[in-house]
Amino acid sequence: MNKQRFIVLLQVAFIVVAGWNLYKFAENTSTSANDGQNEVVDSNGVVYTFEETPTRIAITNTYAATVMKMLDANLSSVVGVSGDFENDELWPEFASVPMIQNSAHSEIDFEALLDVRPDVYIVFATNGMVDTEAIRQKLTPVGIHVLALDFYKYDSLRYEIGVMATLFDRQDESERLFSEFDEIEALIASRASNISLEERPSIVMEHHASLTRDPVVLTGTSQWTDLIEMAGGTNVFSDLPGHTTHVDLEAIIDSNPEVLMFDGITFEIGYDQNDPENKCSTHMLSIRDRPGFDKMQAVENDRMLVLAGEFAGPMMVHGLPTLAQHFHPSLFDDIDASSYLDGFFADVFDVERKGTFICES
Repeated sequence: MNKQRFIVLLQVAFIVVAGWNLYKFAENTSTSANDGQNEVVDSNGVVYTFEETPTRIAITNTYAATVMKMLDANLSSVVGVSGDFENDELWPEFASVPMIQNSAHSEIDFEALLDVRPDVYIVFATNGMVDTEAIRQKLTPVGIHVLALDFYKYDSLRYEIGVMATLFDRQDESERLFSEFDEIEALIASRASNISLEERPSIVMEHHASLTRDPVVLTGTSQWTDLIEMAGGTNVFSDLPGHTTHVDLEAIIDSNPEVLMFDGITFEIGYDQNDPENKCSTHMLSIRDRPGFDKMQAVENDRMLVLAGEFAGPMMVHGLPTLAQHFHPSLFDDIDASSYLDGFFADVFDVERKGTFICES
C-alpha cells in the first residue's frame, strides 16, 4: 500500500469514527489512552491512564523536553519534534528525529505526525498562541492522546513536573529536583522575607507583545508575580485579571516603577546567543522615547532589564537568585547568582553555559 493511499484510508477512518469519539469527548472531559493502573491528570484536567511508560511521544516545545532532561527521562521515546530543537548542542538526541511542525506555535504537519505514529503528543495547556482544545479534538479520534502541560507558570511547575515524573517513572528524580528548588528558594527567602514593603522596589514586567503594540504587562496570575515577590519586589499590576493584559502608557507612568523588566523571548539572547543586532539597546532607547517615560525612576536610574526566554520556563527557580540580586544588589552581593544558571546547563544539558541571558540599560 503506497503512502498516499494509506493517508486517504486514514482520513476515511477519521470521518467514520470522529462523530462518535468527539461526542464521547464532549460528554466527559477525561480521556484515556488505554486501561491501566497508572494515571496522570494534565493541566487541562484531562486524565491519561496507562499500563507502561509511553514509548512513542511527539514533543514540540523545549520546555517539556527540558523537564524530561531534568528528570533524566529516556529521550529515545521521542519520535517527533518541532523546529524549536534546532540547537544540536542542547538537543543532540533529536538531530535525526523527524520534524512534525515548524515550531511549538505553528500548525501541525498531520501527515508527518501520522508517519511517526506517536501514542502521546505533549502540548502547551494554556498558551494563547496554541489552540490546545482544537488539537485535542483532531488527534484524540485517531488514537493520539494529547497531554497538555505548560512548565512556564510557577504555581503549577512542580505539579507538572510531577506529572512527567509519573509518566516516565522518575519519581525519585523529581524529589531530588524539588529538594534543589527548596534549597534555592530557602536561600532567597531567608533574606527577602525581612525586606519591608517600603524597601521592595516597584516592578513593571512587560510581555514581548509590547514590542509591536500597546504595552502588555504580566499580572498577578503570571509566574512573574510569584518570582518578583520571592526576589523581594512588588509587581504593581498584580491586581489586574488574566495572565497578561493591555494597559495604557499613562498607567505605567502613573505607577512610576523603580524597575522595568521585559520578557526577552523574541530577542536573540539566551543560550549561545548574544544579541547580534543589538536589539536590546534599541529597545531600551525606544522605551526612553515613549512619551512621559523620561522622568520615570526606572529610566532615570537605568534599571531596565531584558530577560532571556529561559527565565520564563523550567529554569525559573534557578534564575531566582539573579532576579533577587538585581532588585537588592547589596543584600545578595555575596551570592554567585550566575553559578545557579551555570549549574542548570551543566546538570541538565551537560554543556557550559554561554550567551547573553540579561540585557541591562
